[in-house]
Amino acid sequence: MRHPHATGGAPGARPGPDRLSEPGGGAEADRTAPPSLRDSARQPEQRRDELFAEAVRRVLGTTGAYGALVYLRSRDRGSLVLRTIAGVPLAVISPFRRVAATGPLPVAVCFRTGHVITLTDTEDTMRRFPQLAVGLPYDFASVCVPVAYGEERFGVLSGLWPASDEGLPEPAARQLAAVAARLGAELAALDEPGQSVEPGGEVAVAELAPPSSVPATRVGLFDWDVATGALAADERFREIFGFGPGEFDGTVAALNRRVAPGDVPAFRAAARVALERGEVLAARVRVLGPQGLPYPVELWARVPVAISDGRTHLVGAVLDVRNLTAAAAAVERLHEGVLSLDADGRISYANRAVEPLLRAGREDLLGHHPWDVLPWLADPFYEHRYRAALLSKRPTAFLAARPPEGWLAFSLYPDAHGVTARVVAAEAPLGAAEPPAAPPPADRTGVGGTHHLLQLASALTEAVTVRDVCRAVADEILPAFGGQELAIYAVRDQHLHLVSQAGYPDGFLDAFEGTPIDARVPGAETLSAGTPIFFESVRELAATYPGLTLDEMGAWAFLPLIASGRPVGSCIIGFGLPRRFTVEERGLLTALGGFIAQALERARLYDAEFALARGLQQALLPHRLPEVPGIRITARYLPGTQGMEIGGDWYDAIVTGGDVTLVIGDVEGHSVGAAAAMGQLRSAVRAFATGGDPPDTVLARTNRLLLDLDLGLLASCCLVRLTPAVGLARIARAGHLPPVLRHPGGRAEALYVPGGPLLGVDDRADYPVSDLRLGSGAVLALYTDGLVEDPAVAIDQGVDRLRAALARAVAGEDLEQAAERLLREVGSARRVDDVALLLTAVG
Repeated sequence: MRHPHATGGAPGARPGPDRLSEPGGGAEADRTAPPSLRDSARQPEQRRDELFAEAVRRVLGTTGAYGALVYLRSRDRGSLVLRTIAGVPLAVISPFRRVAATGPLPVAVCFRTGHVITLTDTEDTMRRFPQLAVGLPYDFASVCVPVAYGEERFGVLSGLWPASDEGLPEPAARQLAAVAARLGAELAALDEPGQSVEPGGEVAVAELAPPSSVPATRVGLFDWDVATGALAADERFREIFGFGPGEFDGTVAALNRRVAPGDVPAFRAAARVALERGEVLAARVRVLGPQGLPYPVELWARVPVAISDGRTHLVGAVLDVRNLTAAAAAVERLHEGVLSLDADGRISYANRAVEPLLRAGREDLLGHHPWDVLPWLADPFYEHRYRAALLSKRPTAFLAARPPEGWLAFSLYPDAHGVTARVVAAEAPLGAAEPPAAPPPADRTGVGGTHHLLQLASALTEAVTVRDVCRAVADEILPAFGGQELAIYAVRDQHLHLVSQAGYPDGFLDAFEGTPIDARVPGAETLSAGTPIFFESVRELAATYPGLTLDEMGAWAFLPLIASGRPVGSCIIGFGLPRRFTVEERGLLTALGGFIAQALERARLYDAEFALARGLQQALLPHRLPEVPGIRITARYLPGTQGMEIGGDWYDAIVTGGDVTLVIGDVEGHSVGAAAAMGQLRSAVRAFATGGDPPDTVLARTNRLLLDLDLGLLASCCLVRLTPAVGLARIARAGHLPPVLRHPGGRAEALYVPGGPLLGVDDRADYPVSDLRLGSGAVLALYTDGLVEDPAVAIDQGVDRLRAALARAVAGEDLEQAAERLLREVGSARRVDDVALLLTAVG
């Protein structure tokens, strides 16, 4: 239950990885297609990738975002697949490469609702989307915008910004929406000739342009005929060697006069070696500037394959590296260590001072993650600090103990291209123990794997029924590992019984139903052994279990489900292609088997109690609504889709003489206690209303009763006393959402009439009454917040969505049809709360 003014914010297909459908239409279709689309019709995949790369670059160039991602719907529309990324390491986003379209993550909510999702910082993310916060526990802001054209929704475009107390820049979301709209239109045009826009292939990482402050490396091209001395060179080559217009005569002799005399012999020797062996010429020479001051250039050349003349030609390029060389020399002179890490965390540069500080040679560091090559940095804490800096775009610092003695202070300075690290010797922190003589052996799961595991485990913690658990595994875990098939078996009477399956051919699993847990099949043996079994190919599985019936998968993971030392069942994941299970993947899947087992066992207990609990709640609701001349009444009640505890929503219609009192209410919480309080309040309201008390008195007396019961619970309620003969409605509210009224002409409005506080707050509270005339044909909707709640939008927007849906009545629609339509159009697919809806039509 929520206060009325509170705000809030498939498994894969069996045949294997998504593939683009072949372009159709032939030459005739090409002639009739718009000119701008003909090239894209010939190469749809390339054109589509270009569109995505252009989109993410536009986001970074126009909105101030440091990162951008494009998600596309899967072929079956059950998942969203990350297609293009820029400015963010792919390894960091890896747990979210594929997300369920029905899931609770922002990108999924954005896709299925069509609403823009804005998250301002980590606190906002944790409150509204805890699963995302578990997987990416860093402080950043994000916006998700649907990529659509008309009614067709292709995917989601997302941007990332540094979190700020001032929030996002004002135009950022608007500019992001403009880029998404343009991309949607371009995808729609690409789709017109029959080209697929479904995801295929690997995630594309869009390269970013270097920052404007970095001096560009100039490159010139040349073709040197060594036999004749002729040298053909482009304009940039001539500029690098200092030739003005008309000064270069096209000979290598002119070039030699520009090279510092001491470098000419080495240059000629490198050229001879390149000609004799066909090897690449790689020579660094100094060029004499206008005042005779030398500056460095690099020459790269080789013998061209297309020319067969006794190896007398060299073609290649010259690089002007003077600025970069000067910058590197300046950093080399520092006594502090300097490291450059690329966006994936690998060391791309280390100055000379790093070696004695880290006690490692630069050749051992370059190209590696520091936490992989330095055992004393293998603690996931250090990788976490790196990721925090990269995702928050804020400098950060930490101390690290370097065995056998000494401490180092690391300062990290991030930007869109990576992180620059400064390393200096430091004093030991107060009270810190001396570093060990040698670091412990590294046996670690990286931060990415840890967060991946936590994110997937959090999906299971929200699953309460057996059905919820199986859906979480199919929607969240199966796509995360790229699986195509899933089977979950439960142990009952020492036999395995299928609980849930996804992706298998019809009837394939029938032969395995009721398999004894000691049978010689992998699904049973993994349980009896208590350890996972992995098969990386069909040949491997067939050799271990000859004669076993196989389907079309290429690799399998058989996971035992053991909870509290007791076998619960087994989980089988099939992969469309052969694959190598890395040590980290095996560890993650093994850990997930334990999570699934615990969730499944907990869910079985919930399921056993659910029928009794839900039966109690249903007994407390009206079994039928009264028939009153001049009005029609219908109601709907839906339990929450998450959690199996019963809620406190209720509705009622009470006839008193010529009037009828319509009631909707919601007791906070989801428990047997909430349901019991609901039953007591419903009985109290019915008794007070039947006695003829006006609406304000009914609510005031109910409020005092709830306080006297001392249940420690609050409740909201809306009460409408309707006199059909004259169309008079008298409305009183106790902290409840406003009724929504559709006038006879079709206009609809939310009735934000004055109200009092929640029931159970103040024994002296007043509940004002507002009078309203209802014409013949008017429809009044009373509802609980479960109908209009959505983590993507403020609750006032949810009320407005109900108002708009109520206004969209069609000719001939009766009240029952209207109730079903409202539940379908307004209610969230993943509502957590129960929903109660009471519709009344006048006339």
